[in-house]
Amino acid sequence: MNKTLTFLTMGIFAASVSLPAFAQDRVDSELTQATQIIQEMTGPQSTAGIPDSILRDSKCIAVIPKLLKAGFGIGGEHGNGIATCKLENGRWSAPAPFSMSGGSFGLQIGGEEVGYVMLAMTDQGMQALMSGHFKVGAGVNAAAGPVGRDASASAGWKGAALLSYSRAKGAYAGATLNGTELNQDHDATKQLYDKEIPFDTILKGQAHPSDQNATQFVHTINRAVEHATPGQ
Repeated sequence: MNKTLTFLTMGIFAASVSLPAFAQDRVDSELTQATQIIQEMTGPQSTAGIPDSILRDSKCIAVIPKLLKAGFGIGGEHGNGIATCKLENGRWSAPAPFSMSGGSFGLQIGGEEVGYVMLAMTDQGMQALMSGHFKVGAGVNAAAGPVGRDASASAGWKGAALLSYSRAKGAYAGATLNGTELNQDHDATKQLYDKEIPFDTILKGQAHPSDQNATQFVHTINRAVEHATPGQ
C-alpha cells in the first residue's frame, strides 16, 4: 500500500510539474509562429502581404498563428494569439497573449488551420483591443484588409477601426473576423510574466518579459514597421 501511495504521489507531482512546462512551450510556440507570419507578410520579398501604408499607420497588431475551424463550412473556431501596440516613443509594447473564438472566419474545409493578422487602425480599434475583451464588429467597424505591399486606400476599407488578413497554404488574403470574440489569455499571461497582468498594462508598455521569443516577436514588428516607413 505504501508503494502504491508513493507511486501515485510521484505521478501527481510529475503532472503538476509538467503542466506549467507545457503551457510555457505553447506560449513560446505561438510567439515563434507569430513572428514567422509577420516576417512572411511584411518582408521585402512579400509583394502580396500587408501594404506598407497600413503597417506604418497601424496602432496595434494582433497575430493568430493557427485558428482551427471545427466542422465543414461555417462552424466553431478557436485560436490563441499575440498582440502588441505602438507606444508614444514609436516602439512597440511587449506581447500580450489572447484567445479568439466563435463567429465565422470564412469557408475553410473542416479541420484546416488558418493564420490571421488583425490591425487596429484607429483609436477606437486600439481601445477595443486594449480592453482585453470585445467582439469584432459589435460597435467596432472591421473590414478585410487590402492585399499588396503597394495597395492604396479605397472606399471598401478606408476608415475601418480594424483590418484583418488570413494566411492559408501559403496564400494571403483580406479576411473578415466579424462576430469573433477576443479575450485575454490569462494562463498564457501568467506563464509569460510569472504573474497576472492586465491586458492594457502590457499593451501600454508597462510589462517587460525576459522570454527570448517575446523579444524576437517585438523586434520583428519594430523592424517591419521601420522598413515600411519612408526614409527609414
